[in-house]
Amino acid sequence: MDILNALLLGIVEGVTEFLPISSTGHLILFNQWLTLRPGLAETFDIFIQLGAILAVIWLYRVRLLDLLRRLPSDRSAQRLAVALALAFVPAGLLAFLFYNRIKAVLYKPVPVALALILGGMAILLLDRERRDASIKGLEAVPPLTGLGVGVAQALALVPGVSRAAASILGGLGLGMDRRTAVEFSFFLSIPTLLVATLYDLFKSASGLGGSDWLVLAVGFVTAFITALIVIQMFLRYITTHTFRPFAIYRIALGALVLALFAVGVLR
Repeated sequence: MDILNALLLGIVEGVTEFLPISSTGHLILFNQWLTLRPGLAETFDIFIQLGAILAVIWLYRVRLLDLLRRLPSDRSAQRLAVALALAFVPAGLLAFLFYNRIKAVLYKPVPVALALILGGMAILLLDRERRDASIKGLEAVPPLTGLGVGVAQALALVPGVSRAAASILGGLGLGMDRRTAVEFSFFLSIPTLLVATLYDLFKSASGLGGSDWLVLAVGFVTAFITALIVIQMFLRYITTHTFRPFAIYRIALGALVLALFAVGVLR
């Protein structure tokens, strides 16, 4: 049963990590039914996130290697690197200071549902392709704009907000066109999620047994493959569509979770 649950949770992670619908929120909800043993569940959620991150690195491997190659001498590459570094700081600092407290208080169905609903409303209000978008292309992102996106991303420490939604909407609000905002969110996910994931794994992986690693491997591979597919579909989708369907989905899911909690199905 653990293998089947790992497969399903890996799919949930791969589908939701880079869409503006909150992977953490979905995993909190799905873990109510697709249960793994307590000592494994927390490490599993972290480990499958690593699979999703690897999907971004693989899809953008050529651009990432080119960026690293040009970094010592190319000012555009240096500007993007500084923008990403500054964008990483707010969430990284707040997570270091408050993550355990946030996890203890907010990693529950009702806070997730409320964040989903409020985030959906924010998308409906803020999602619009600006015809006067002044930032077109990743290497045109100024460092201070990157910092602003990082401040927006820090809101996603609240489960249900969605790191992708916060960073994409932050980018749109600061003058990026839609594709640049999405791709900056993807690139920013690499240091943000990689540091958090490796830190959590370092703390929790020592208590795992031999059979646990098979469960982790199933979730990891499933999340990787699913994320590969979803990212490519999402990039095609945003060229001609808005984020409104994601907003409607968030609001509907949040309302459903509140209803299920009210009748005792969720706890």
